[in-house]
Amino acid sequence: MTLARYACDPTCSRGRRHAEEAAPTRTDFQRDRDRIVHSTAFRRLVYKTQVFLNHEGDLFRTRMTHSLEVAQLARSISRTLQLNEDLVEAIALAHDLGHTPFGHAGQDALDDCMAGDGGFEHNLQSLRVVDELEERYPRFNGLNLTFETREGILKHCSRHNAQRIDAAEPGGVGRRFLDRSQPGLEAQLCNLADEIAYNAHDIDDGVRSGLISMEQLGEVDLFDHFRRQALQEFPALQGRRLLYEAIRRMLSAQVYDVIECTRAALDGAGPASADEARAAGPLVGFSEAMRSRSAVLKRFLLTNLYRHARVLDTTGQAKEVVRELFAVYRNDPHEMGADFTARPDTSRAIADYIAGMTDRFAAREHERLTGRRLLA
Repeated sequence: MTLARYACDPTCSRGRRHAEEAAPTRTDFQRDRDRIVHSTAFRRLVYKTQVFLNHEGDLFRTRMTHSLEVAQLARSISRTLQLNEDLVEAIALAHDLGHTPFGHAGQDALDDCMAGDGGFEHNLQSLRVVDELEERYPRFNGLNLTFETREGILKHCSRHNAQRIDAAEPGGVGRRFLDRSQPGLEAQLCNLADEIAYNAHDIDDGVRSGLISMEQLGEVDLFDHFRRQALQEFPALQGRRLLYEAIRRMLSAQVYDVIECTRAALDGAGPASADEARAAGPLVGFSEAMRSRSAVLKRFLLTNLYRHARVLDTTGQAKEVVRELFAVYRNDPHEMGADFTARPDTSRAIADYIAGMTDRFAAREHERLTGRRLLA
């Protein structure tokens, strides 16, 4: 496929932190994607969950299925815009590698535990996984990914951490958070595809769980418009088929909106290269109308799903598991693996160890170490 002039060209990559010979049959971005898929951290995503924890059901989204959905959406859009699909896929598959067990509850608890030691950011942890924590190669730690993939993985970063990254890697992936510039278009696209994917699948998982209903979703125009549209065409449609059809139409509308809006922004800015696109400000996005409708959906999910009493009860237990695990390892680091025990920064080693756990391993370890079973 022919790339647009503003796409990230692998032959013009800013390269890897450790120089390597080019692969004979793959571009650098294809090689990044393959390394991510074969990584230990990627395999763990199948047992790390989103809103609903691993023990609550087999059909709810995991970090793995979420990452695959983000990759599918982002690739569909990138192909139409003639962006680099391989880079988009690599970023999408890697963007959640640093997530803790138990979704955002685990992340919040670990951030609290690390408050006096630099805190915990899951995006920064994803970069840490691919830069340092994966142990696969004889000559370097991590996966040694290209700058462009690493740039996309680090989609959020505090100023303090950006300064620390930039001190170790001047002008590298932390720099844009200091000078407020943008990443490449492929990274911008993955960020938006992430939002589109989780809003859609949280509707599906929320209805499947019984915590939200189709009737409640009637107050969300972005969803209800397409539910009514589906019923106009298929009056007898109901249940899961109606839900799936409404979500499918909603996703398609959002994808087409992103394509149309981004094309208009690119035409207006006229970037002649990937670097010019970075300098032009955010170019990948929704129209104002779609952004507003999407915001209503996000508020609905926050109020009715993420803050539902049942979800809060479960996530409260999950936070307790993480906090108590951290305290046990702090008191006796030898309960962790030898590789973590030997590290000079005990707190960061504990954070790395816990962040790498799956939901079920964390729950088992907590029960083994405390004698209490919180998540059954």
